[in-house]
Amino acid sequence: MIQVNNSSISEAAIMAEMQYHPAGTKRTAMLKAAESLIIGELLRQRARELGLVVKSEANTASDDNFLDALIQAEVVIPQASKQECEQYYTLNPQRFASSPLLEVSHILLAAAPEDDQQRVEAKTLAQQLIEKLQQGEILAELARNYSACPSKETAGSLGQISRGQTVPEFERQIFSAEPGLLPQPVESRYGYHIVHIARKVPGKLLPFTAVEQKIAEYLNEKVRRKAVAQYIHRLIVASDISGYDFNLSDSPLMQ
Repeated sequence: MIQVNNSSISEAAIMAEMQYHPAGTKRTAMLKAAESLIIGELLRQRARELGLVVKSEANTASDDNFLDALIQAEVVIPQASKQECEQYYTLNPQRFASSPLLEVSHILLAAAPEDDQQRVEAKTLAQQLIEKLQQGEILAELARNYSACPSKETAGSLGQISRGQTVPEFERQIFSAEPGLLPQPVESRYGYHIVHIARKVPGKLLPFTAVEQKIAEYLNEKVRRKAVAQYIHRLIVASDISGYDFNLSDSPLMQ
C-alpha cells in the first residue's frame, strides 16, 4: 500500500490503473500506474486546499476542470514572444518547407520481412544489379526482367513523388539522397529497391507569417508541459509519500 500524506492507494487500485499504462514488463506497468495515481492524488489534495471542487474518485469528468483551475492558480506559464518564434523559425527551416519533389525510377526485389534467407538473396541480387547499371546497363530493361513492382511496365518509373506518398523507411533514404543512381540498395518492408533519382526539386520555405501561429502554439505547449512537470515535482518534494520511491522512476517528470 502507498501512503500519500493522509490518503492511501491500495494495491487493487494500482492493478486497475495498470491497463492505462502498457509497458514491456509488469513491474514497469505497475510503477507507471502507481506514479500516475500518486500524482493524481497530490493534485486533488492541493486543489482541495485551495477550495476547488474535486470529486473523490480519480479519472472522473471533473478532474480536467479542477486541474485546469489548479494550474491557472498555481503555475506561471510564460507565452512565447514573437522574437522567440522567429528564432525557432530561423533555426529549424526544414520544419517549415514544403516537401521536395523527386522524379524516381526503381527496381523492387521483393522479400517478405520475416524471411531472412529471401532478404539476404534479394540484397545480394540488388547489389549485383547496381553494378550492372554502373557498367552501363539500362534500368528499364532490368526493371522489366527483375522488378516485382507494377512500375516495371513503365520502365520502373514511379513518376514524381513527395513526402507521404511512400513508406517511411523508403522515404528517409531517398529524400536525403542526391540525384543519380543510389550506390546501395534501399531496404523497405517490401524488400530491396534499386533507386535512380532523375530529378530533385527542393521544397520551398514557407513565410514566417504563415507558420507564426503554429510555432507559438508549439512553443507554448512545450513550456506548459515543462512548467507543469516542475510544479508536480515541487508537490512531490513537499509531501509525505511512503511505499513508492520516485528516485527509482524513469518518468520524464523526474528528469
